[in-house]
Amino acid sequence: MKTTIILVRHGEPRYDEVLERHYFGMGFDLGKLTDRGVMQAEARAKDPILKGATLILSSPYTRALQTAAILSRLTQIPLAVENDLHEWMPDTAFKFDFDMSKSYEEYMSAKGVRKPEHLYRWESYEDLSKRVYEAIKKYKHHEKIIVVCHGIVMSTLTRFDDIIEHCGIREKEITWTSEN
Repeated sequence: MKTTIILVRHGEPRYDEVLERHYFGMGFDLGKLTDRGVMQAEARAKDPILKGATLILSSPYTRALQTAAILSRLTQIPLAVENDLHEWMPDTAFKFDFDMSKSYEEYMSAKGVRKPEHLYRWESYEDLSKRVYEAIKKYKHHEKIIVVCHGIVMSTLTRFDDIIEHCGIREKEITWTSEN
């Protein structure tokens, strides 16, 4: 049995409201789409590659969920939220007591491989990959699904250094076996 996964990165986000409210840490994930991000999602909904999908799975983060809602409304494909499709975690302790950009820099320079000498508490590429795979595996009875999430999350099904534009798309086929 196999499933075709159509990965869609969320549209262009905005964080002005989040910054005005002095949100930090995970509060930053409440940023919604810009007008351009909405237009990107509306344009993506017309992409013929989405035809035949029977479900849209979305990260719970606002920018992804708003993108998925637009796709669902325009394609009439049902939408489900899957918590484990959330963004990569720059601080697995959720303390946010350091500069998150430094965490990302360390993650990228280490190519996602955690070592004891690392300064920051970021989620490893291996852990992120397992989380994403397990989230999608629940839907292996579908032949084709759309997964709306984040670039770094998408890279776990493509390649580590994949740079994905807003509302960018990647296609991945997973063949399910009795072992997975």
